[in-house]
Amino acid sequence: MQLASVFIEGGINYAICSASSHFCSSERQFRFPLELGNQRPPTSQWTVTACGSAMLAKDGQGPYITHMTTGKIVDMGIKDANNMGAAMAPAAFDTLMTHFSDTGRSPNYYDIILTGDLGYIGKDILIDLCQSSGYNIKSVYNDCGVLIFDKATQDTHSGGSGCGCCASVFSGYLFEQLKTKKLKKILLIATGALMNSMSSQQGESIPGIAQAVSIEL
Repeated sequence: MQLASVFIEGGINYAICSASSHFCSSERQFRFPLELGNQRPPTSQWTVTACGSAMLAKDGQGPYITHMTTGKIVDMGIKDANNMGAAMAPAAFDTLMTHFSDTGRSPNYYDIILTGDLGYIGKDILIDLCQSSGYNIKSVYNDCGVLIFDKATQDTHSGGSGCGCCASVFSGYLFEQLKTKKLKKILLIATGALMNSMSSQQGESIPGIAQAVSIEL
């Protein structure tokens, strides 16, 4: 959506952005095949089988992407592929602080600040990091990985993860809230890890990155 906004500003009329993820393929590639029956630790997340798409246009009645904050790679040395929330939360924090600094905004400017897939553990880490820097985001902040599953009944441990997590929650639930004007100002922060299928198994740390777009009516 960041890139599409730049393309539209540069002259194109329409762009479609789409992202998806699949539980079994992600587990097989980045963790362990399901057939092994490995015990999932409490920090693990359940990769969302989902897809979401958004069409951006040069003209229309909104909502509009008004700002974007491009993140940078942050590596705090987390090596556990079953604790992705802890690996990605520092990158989300860095992007969020950059956004506040660049725009002069505070957390209360937004109806909701939403990260992509930090899950319950990453969400708590981000809240603590922001609190230590003087920003109280707790009342307006949530995470797509927390919203997409019912932890109590579905046993998804630390919540959901994967590209489809953020994409489906935004293009479904959140966009409906925008259309009905229950929400008017959203800061959507897509979170991700820069790893391959072997890096964490070889003991390498997992760098994180986060990209933010401000969507407003």
